[in-house]
Amino acid sequence: MARYLITSALPYINGIKHLGNLAGSMLPADVHARFRRAQGHEVLYICATDEHGTPAELAAAEAGQDVRAYCDEQHIIQKTAGERFGLSWDWFGRSSNAPNHRLTQHFCEVLEKNDLIEERVDKMVYSVDDRRFLPDRYVQGVCPYCGFEHARGDQCDNCGNLLDPTDLKEPYSVISGSRNIEVRDTRHLYLLQSKVQDRIRAWVDAHAGHWPALTKGIAYKFLDEGLVDRGITRDLSWGIPVTRDGAPRPGFEEKVFYVWFDAPIEYIGATVEWAEATGADWKRWWRLDEGASDVRYVQVMGKDNVAFHTVSFPATILGSEEPWKTVDDLKAFNWLNWYGGKFSTSNKRGVFMDQALELLPPDYWRWYLTAYGPEGSDAAFTWEQFQSAINTDLANVLGNGLNRILKFTASRFDGRVPEGGEDTPLEQKLQVEVAEAVAEATAQFEAMEFRKAAQAVRRLWVLANEYLQESAPWTAFKTDPERAGVAVRAGLNLMAVIAAVSAPILPFTAERIAAALGLEGPLPWPDADGQAALRRLVPGSTVTVPDVLFAKIEDEQVAEWTERFGGAG
Repeated sequence: MARYLITSALPYINGIKHLGNLAGSMLPADVHARFRRAQGHEVLYICATDEHGTPAELAAAEAGQDVRAYCDEQHIIQKTAGERFGLSWDWFGRSSNAPNHRLTQHFCEVLEKNDLIEERVDKMVYSVDDRRFLPDRYVQGVCPYCGFEHARGDQCDNCGNLLDPTDLKEPYSVISGSRNIEVRDTRHLYLLQSKVQDRIRAWVDAHAGHWPALTKGIAYKFLDEGLVDRGITRDLSWGIPVTRDGAPRPGFEEKVFYVWFDAPIEYIGATVEWAEATGADWKRWWRLDEGASDVRYVQVMGKDNVAFHTVSFPATILGSEEPWKTVDDLKAFNWLNWYGGKFSTSNKRGVFMDQALELLPPDYWRWYLTAYGPEGSDAAFTWEQFQSAINTDLANVLGNGLNRILKFTASRFDGRVPEGGEDTPLEQKLQVEVAEAVAEATAQFEAMEFRKAAQAVRRLWVLANEYLQESAPWTAFKTDPERAGVAVRAGLNLMAVIAAVSAPILPFTAERIAAALGLEGPLPWPDADGQAALRRLVPGSTVTVPDVLFAKIEDEQVAEWTERFGGAG
């Protein structure tokens, strides 16, 4: 049994997340966590709300709430939505909680002792009318790289380049809209990434061999361009206070740590929260000198977060000179687009997690976002493709096959797994095909090739339909009930295999299939031996017929949802 530490990019606190956020980080991380647990490994899946920085302050102001009260409320909303989607976090923490404060302040002090923190006088955008500095998202303007007119002071959403507020052309205050802007001096702490560039490159070289091309490309792009020293403090009131030796740092009493610095540290912070709540030992997951050397650390995120996790966070971890666990596998995803444009939390464009669950149960979305997600390239969500995938894959292939075999068992075998009869060459062929399909699914899940894993799972669904079509127990029953019983027994056992292999992607459906087959408890990953896999159900045990697993999506529903949420028009 191995140990897997799995983290997904922390969702911002500023509102419920859209399907693109789910598809590019939290859902695939959950699929992998469920798969590794089914294999019998020890898994710790950690996530948290990212609560600091300008997005939290701006969203709270828009909601007319105190920022702490806003974050308290939104954390519960996001946690609830994730749980309803079946995200099996072992802990869903908060970057505003005490462990992250302590760890962030600790890292800063250690980095400073290692000559990697420097105080610098910075030139920052100041709004005369608002009487305050405008860090990050408090200022918008024209991107100097691509000319996008609504670039933020920290990043351009159009071209993806990281920015400083002073980079923007024609800047204006997001608070008031004022263009009465000046550039003034302010003192900030900088992390000297340039001094650890060689170490980071060596670290990336040692790990990138098994990273996907997207992850490697982004990491080496930043390294090849040369790492720049980056400010780690901001002129904000909401965040982690800047300290030195446990006391407020002189001159920084009204400043906090920059969110990009403290947010990745929350992976560790949330693990500490989990440990404090459960009595577990967090150090065996994070400290190499406390047993973490045998942990396999997996991170999952959208491509816009890769630079922070392949360069900036490693600069913190490696620069500390302390024995912290670093990531082994970093799976990056492209963007899920909404027809011709982007999903947007701030612009409320697209379907959001809470809205999705008003329309359909979670497994509909989990299947589509995994099997057709933005893995190898950006992917476009359309209602028409969603309808086609659900109706074909889930309703026709999976749902109909299960329904046929269970209804026939109920009507001809008194709802019991048939006994007696010998396997024929047809069942022997099925055993080989099942073994191959399970091996393929296992390999793709292990490689975190999620679309390919979903297609391997679907192959098993197709196999079940093909086998039932070829063995035709409903026809054989008329002249040879024993032969029909062999086919039914094989078909029911194949459904048990299907439940287990589908469970990482379709956990709620897998539970329903398992219950219909009389299986209790967690579904272990199937044996690679096809013959053994098709022997799980006890002859004579009872099976039941569940309600329809998946209702087809009708054209009228697509028209209604297009009207409500938008579409091609």
